[in-house]
Amino acid sequence: MTKKLLPGLYLLLLAVIFSSCSGKVKDYDGNRYSKLRTGNQVWLAENLTVATFRNGERIPEAKSAEEWIRFGREGIPAWCAPGNDSANIIKYGRLYNWYAVNDPRGLAPKGWHIASDEDWTNLINYLGGGVIAAFRMRVTGMEPSGGEGFGFGGLPAGARSADGSFYGIASNGFWWTSTEISENSAYIRMLSYEYCDIRYLNYNKGTGLSVRCVKD
Repeated sequence: MTKKLLPGLYLLLLAVIFSSCSGKVKDYDGNRYSKLRTGNQVWLAENLTVATFRNGERIPEAKSAEEWIRFGREGIPAWCAPGNDSANIIKYGRLYNWYAVNDPRGLAPKGWHIASDEDWTNLINYLGGGVIAAFRMRVTGMEPSGGEGFGFGGLPAGARSADGSFYGIASNGFWWTSTEISENSAYIRMLSYEYCDIRYLNYNKGTGLSVRCVKD
């Protein structure tokens, strides 16, 4: 009887050990994120929801369009809830302008960094590039069609333009890269649920987008 139980107990022990070693990542606010290994990279499997820099200073929230415009114009880090609805933070995470992404106080959890343009390129190539990568990055069960459940969790949180208006929620996901193009713009990735593609674009730094992190 004992001998028959040993294999099961052994597997259970391994599962517990693996779980503790591969535990979730915690940000400054105590939010926890799952991890996803893709080739030689380890990504967070969810969008950032943190509202505090690593040094403990709060990131300003822009509730009104006027605040959002002013923060972008003055180069002040800021975040907002997708669609300006706090309930969406639980599902989609927060949207940040690029000044929060690039702030030296640190937006990413300790030991992690905001995904660069190169990080995104490596991920997309690992997943098969173009349409294949887009299909695998989308979330199963989302309209108009889901993905293959790869685990990236690319939810369509939409974006907030530099003029304060929201667009693309439930149809497109937008993510900043840490890679700057000019004084006013940086590279992004856009994941379309409508056309099943992932686009390589550059946006004004005052735009509000989702953020993903990669392990250092």
